[in-house]
Amino acid sequence: MATSTLSTGRSTKTSSILLKTTMALSGLIFVGYIVAHMYGNLKIFAGTEAFNEYAEHLRELGEPILPYEGLLWIIRVVLVASLFVHAYAAYSLWLRAGSARKTRYVVTAAARQLWVSRAMRWGGTALLLFIVFHILHFTTNTLKLNGDYADPASRLVSSFELWWAVGIYALAVLALGMHLWHGIWAAGMTLGLNTSAKAAQALHSVAAVTAVVVVIGFLAPPFAILFGFVPSGFTSRLWPERRIIHLDSHVGGRDDGHSDRNRTAAHG
Repeated sequence: MATSTLSTGRSTKTSSILLKTTMALSGLIFVGYIVAHMYGNLKIFAGTEAFNEYAEHLRELGEPILPYEGLLWIIRVVLVASLFVHAYAAYSLWLRAGSARKTRYVVTAAARQLWVSRAMRWGGTALLLFIVFHILHFTTNTLKLNGDYADPASRLVSSFELWWAVGIYALAVLALGMHLWHGIWAAGMTLGLNTSAKAAQALHSVAAVTAVVVVIGFLAPPFAILFGFVPSGFTSRLWPERRIIHLDSHVGGRDDGHSDRNRTAAHG
């Protein structure tokens, strides 16, 4: 009986380590995407045309080896798979921690850790819901907050002219910052990067700086748009025309059906 109990304990510990490692690696994939996504959003400060050119460039990555939007769809599939794995690992650990806890914590440090864990779990759940909203809004154009625009720049600018849309976005970004701050640090700890007190402090600093930069980088465009620092000259009429010119210059005028597509937003 003792041997069986010991084996079960070891199996549970191994499974928890595997789940934490999986969550850490999938989370780091998202960190890379988030930083790239933030950089793309900042393109709006270069003007709506620059932003739309960036959006179109994302769709052409990998051509002609891959079809139009081919690499973008590969990235989307990897992100969705990482999201599923990350959420599965997180909720599995959440349920496992809840079932293992028999008494309430009374030690201050333990209580603080419990609060952080709960904040990460519920914050992660809120972020998951926001991602669905974000995709329906910017990627599929299912949700039209302030008009229907085909090109990404016009959709971005028109949406963030609404104060409540900026408010929703700001709350989500702040939740993202908190999630990144703790998540990057926890991922580094799981992957064994805290080899010393100095390394642990450096890891904590990297997590904090990354979180702050991401929050500022993501909040700058919506607030700049809301307060009128980004012009609201919509460019939806130029989007299909520019695509035709771009095709003519790259494929000798070949009509491959791209020119009359309705473009969805690049970010999301």
